[in-house]
Amino acid sequence: MIAIAQDRLSEIVALGGPVVAILLGFSVIALACILWKLSVFAVEGIGPRVSRGFARSILAQIAEAKANGVTEEALRARAAARLERDFQRAGSGLRLLDVISQVAPLLGLFGTVLGMIDAFRTLQEAGGTADPAVLAGGIWVALVTTAAGLVVAMPASMALSWFDGRLERFDLVVRDALEEILSPQVLAQGAVDLTPARGEHAPA
Repeated sequence: MIAIAQDRLSEIVALGGPVVAILLGFSVIALACILWKLSVFAVEGIGPRVSRGFARSILAQIAEAKANGVTEEALRARAAARLERDFQRAGSGLRLLDVISQVAPLLGLFGTVLGMIDAFRTLQEAGGTADPAVLAGGIWVALVTTAAGLVVAMPASMALSWFDGRLERFDLVVRDALEEILSPQVLAQGAVDLTPARGEHAPA
C-alpha cells in the first residue's frame, strides 16, 4: 500500500516537475501545522467556554488577586497584557497557513505558465508538422500544477478561517468572563427603567 502511494506520488512529481514537488512539501507542512494547532486548541480549551488552559489560569489568578484587595485598574491592565501574550502564543503558526494558502495557487500558476511556454516552444520547433495530440498532452501536464496549487491552498485557507474564527469567539468569551470577575455588580444593581417619563414620547 505504501509502495503504491509512493509510486503515485513519484508519477505526479514527474508530471509536474519541481513545482509540484514544492507544492507537495507545502501540503505536508500545512497538514502538520493544522494537526499541531488542533492539539494546541484542545489542550488550551479554546472553545465556546473557558474550561481549562491559560484562560482559566489567568481568570483564577485575577479572582484571587481581587479577593486580596488588588485594585480593579491594576488587575485589568495586567489581565489584558497576559491575555494578549497568551492569545498570540495560541495563534502562532497560523501565519504559516496564511502564507501557504496565498502562495500555493500562485506557485501552481507559475508552473502552468512554465509548462505552456515549453509546450509552445515545442510547437515552434516542430513548425507545421506538430502533432496536436502531443501539444494537448503538454498543455494537460502544465495544468496539473494549477490543480495541485488549488488542492493545497483550499484546505489551508479553510483551516485558517476556522482557527481565526474560533480564536475570536474565545477571546470574546474570556473577556466577558474577566469583566464578570472584575465588575460583577454592574448588572446586579437592578434594571434601568427605559420607559419614557410622563409627557415624553418614545423615540420613533
